Amino acid sequence: MPDKTYDVLVVGSVNADLVVRVDRRPAAGETVLGSDLATYPGGKGANQAVAAARLGGRVAFLGRAGTDGQGDFLREALRGDGVDIAHLITTPGPSGVALITVGPEGDNSIIVSPGANGRVTAEDVTAAGPLFAAASVVSLQLEVPLDAVLAAARAAEGAGARVVFNLSPPAAVPDELLALCDPLVVNEHEAAFLGASDPAGLLARGPRSVVITKGADGAVVADGDGVIEVPSPRVEAVDTTGAGDAFTGALSWRLARGDDLAEAARFAARVGAAAVRVAGAQSSFPRPADLED
Repeated sequence: MPDKTYDVLVVGSVNADLVVRVDRRPAAGETVLGSDLATYPGGKGANQAVAAARLGGRVAFLGRAGTDGQGDFLREALRGDGVDIAHLITTPGPSGVALITVGPEGDNSIIVSPGANGRVTAEDVTAAGPLFAAASVVSLQLEVPLDAVLAAARAAEGAGARVVFNLSPPAAVPDELLALCDPLVVNEHEAAFLGASDPAGLLARGPRSVVITKGADGAVVADGDGVIEVPSPRVEAVDTTGAGDAFTGALSWRLARGDDLAEAARFAARVGAAAVRVAGAQSSFPRPADLED
């Protein structure tokens, strides 16, 4: 790709993650005791931006944060990791918040209150038009409104940037959006939501390429040239929160650097495995030195 100002532009969400660890999750109507509440910077968009930036990527972010204390906290977290937040718009009202419980095996359950993320618009994308021309890869998810995501994919296509689209949380999307993906990134649950459990079935939905993440079992990548299994390093999981975002952020950065899809996914699997070894989302994301072990 020609030299650009940014390796990755992320259009997406920024949330405060409120995390409690539990020995078991409560049944309906039941109360259980958990750990002290921990607050981390999060949001799928911000997570992917930080993951790429910590690895050395030049990253910009487009989204919205509120005027509450959480908004200040989230802006400082992104700025502290070197993400360009000139287009993180301040929006009156609350910021996005994710309520997260983490079980004894490191698995998590998450409820998201969108807050300012729900006010990201297609007009925000239009106003940031030059930002798309400055990026090699544009990374998208679904924690902001679909019309903004589709507008961002169109803007990326028009500017010659590669679109990496993570269908998370899963929702119905137009065929036009799927056709702009290169790749579409889904986990096994998200693939099933699209009505396909295999790469061929997903490619039939229209994306130019596909990555299916499989947690500890690595990933599968597929495009017109075939299907490749990508293994994951074996590690002891402490907290899986944000691991998929670490994978996608790393994938986007390596694609921006010129890796082919399989090469980028192999590197991203190492990054995702490193992330599950530490509690939290962004707090767990590795730097290059952390990948030497």
